[in-house]
Amino acid sequence: MPPTPLPLTSLPLGGRAVVVEINLPPESRPRLMEMGLLVGTPVELVRFAPLGDPVDIKVRGYHLTLRKHEAEQILVQPNA
Repeated sequence: MPPTPLPLTSLPLGGRAVVVEINLPPESRPRLMEMGLLVGTPVELVRFAPLGDPVDIKVRGYHLTLRKHEAEQILVQPNA
């Protein structure tokens, strides 16, 4: 039985995972898709800003900054 997907923000710093679900409203999805964040994409949690928002991730070889509430709606499967 595969492990339950976790919110992107629950990864440890430096943690790597694969995006399995994006639960954002339809109007927010095209922006993420244009930046290469799709289901099946490997990501790495790089850092949180000093107050915890925004979140810096590495996707497709570049850094992408997301609002914490957006990152919490992106479910990932951590790499074993």
